[in-house]
Order: sequence, then C-alpha cells, then structure tokens
Amino acid sequence: MLYFEIMRVALNSLRVNPLRSMLTMLGVIIGVAAVITMIALGTGAQAAVEAQLNSLGADLLTVSQGWGKGRDGARNRSERLSVDDAVAIQAKTRTITDVVPVSERDAQVEYGNVNLGTKVIGTWAEWAELNNWEIAQGRFMTQAEADGRRRVAVLGSALSEILFPPSIDPVGSEIRIRGILFEVIGVFQEKGVAAAGRGNLDEQVWIPLSTSQWRVFGSDRINNIQVKIASENLMTAAMAEIEAVIRREHRLSPDAESDFRIDAATTYLEVIQESRETFTMLLAGIAAVSLVVGGIGIMNIMLVSVTERTREIGIRKSIGATSGSVQLQFLIEAVVLSC
Repeated sequence: MLYFEIMRVALNSLRVNPLRSMLTMLGVIIGVAAVITMIALGTGAQAAVEAQLNSLGADLLTVSQGWGKGRDGARNRSERLSVDDAVAIQAKTRTITDVVPVSERDAQVEYGNVNLGTKVIGTWAEWAELNNWEIAQGRFMTQAEADGRRRVAVLGSALSEILFPPSIDPVGSEIRIRGILFEVIGVFQEKGVAAAGRGNLDEQVWIPLSTSQWRVFGSDRINNIQVKIASENLMTAAMAEIEAVIRREHRLSPDAESDFRIDAATTYLEVIQESRETFTMLLAGIAAVSLVVGGIGIMNIMLVSVTERTREIGIRKSIGATSGSVQLQFLIEAVVLSC
C-alpha cells in the first residue's frame, strides 16, 4: 500500500507543473525517436542494398572507358572501347559465359504530343537475360533484329507510363527516337533501381546496338561491356583474363597504363553502402546527443525539484516518512519523465 501511495504522490507532483514536465520529457522523446529512426533506416538500407545486389548480379563485371594520355601527355577520357573488344572477350576467355556491349546516349523520345529526354541503350539481344530483367509486356529484341539494324524498341516501365495513356497498348505502337520511327516490341517490369549517375532505369529505352550506332547516332562508340562470369569464385581470374585480352586488342605495351577499367557490380553497391553507413553514424550521433541532453535535463529538473521542495521533504519526514520513501518518490518522478 505504501508504494501505491508514493506513486500517487509522485504523479501528483508532476501534474502540478505540466509544462516543466513536458519540456523535460521532450529531450528524451526526441532521442528515442532518433534511435528508432536510425534502426529503421539502417534495416531498410541493408534490405535495399541486398535487393540491388540481387538485381545487378554478383557474377557481373563491367568493362568501361578509363583514362589514357594524349599527345600532350595530359590524361584524357579514353573512347577506345569497341564491339571488337566484346567479341574478343567472348572468343578468347574461358571464365566468361555472356558478353554484351552497351552504348548509352541521351536523346528525345516522342509519342504524340509527349516528348521526353532520356537515355537510349543500344545493346545485344542477351542484355535482358544477363541483367536478370523481366519483360512485363511483349518481348525483348532477337539476335536477328540486333544484327539487322531493325528499328525496334523496348521501354522501361516508367517511360511506358509517361508516353502512353492507359487506354493505349504500348506494344505494337510507334515512337520516335531523335525523329526516327521505332516499333515498341516490349515493356520491362518495374525495377525501382536507380544506379549512381544513371538516373531512373525505368525511364530508359533499349534498341539494337547496330541500330543505335548506324541509324540513330552515327557513331560506333560504346560506353561499356557487361560480362557474366561462370562463377563468383572465378571473379579474380576473369578480371585478369579480360584485362589481358583488351590490352592485346588495344596494343598496349607492358609498361603502359590501361585505358579501361574493370569493375564488379558489387563495387557500385559498396559505395552506396558506405554513404548510407556514414548517414546512419551521423544519425546515431544525433540520437546519442539527444538522449544525453534529455538525461541531463531530467537530472537538472529533479535537482531543482528537490531544492524547491525542501520544506515539503521536511514535513514528510517529520510525520514519519523515511529517507528511502522520499528517495523512491523522486525516483518514480524521474522514471515517469524518462518513459
């Protein structure tokens, strides 16, 4: 019975100064909210990274343009990657199962009165399978279409929704890319993955590489070569094989710097993960400071409360209250404020 009475007195004391009690609790509330947010963001970020890793594939390598030295000795962006490099990788390596060259160019895509600037991806017929992208409507390009410079296009899910109203089936419709008519043969399922520096992948359009090079942009330049290795365990061996093949294709001397680079798909995710970890640490620091400030606030308020209520404490002790019961009352007040 004594404990219930002490608790009642403690709660009544807090109700006497509601504003002070609320302000004291606010610091702890902010700190706890920050901790909960930090945990939620950390868990969500980890799940997002794992989803991106699964979508990109842990067995993928990307060969992209590197930096070379010009005639003046300055380092310049290399543009020497070509379809021949992709063919050589496919023919002269043992650890590789699939190879697709990729050209990424910016262009205007039109349907009716809708006009959107986006990335046009020129590639081979194996691109969708290599990248684990699923078709929602229609199909992806065939090898015959890729070899024959056909004017066919596959749209990202978001691009399809932007260009076409719900009443129109995009498959079989015609769009214009840089003013050239293309037949839409398929629409990808939504990926929801936006890789660093590449914008929204669901807003891109895919066409045959030969069509991109010779009918649309008039350039045989490619941006990168995507390579699928036979096993994740062969990652190091595959990178060494690819480097040797391309250096021979580019006729680089043994002491010359490579004018290309080879990255694993996981490299990009590691960068994303590091930035998210930095943000999580920052949020953890804010949460810790908030909790400490809240705790100090409670300590100060309780100290002031004890000082202000010296007369009350004296009266309680004079009528039989023990030091332990008085301490318990203030402890209950502190616990209520912190909870």
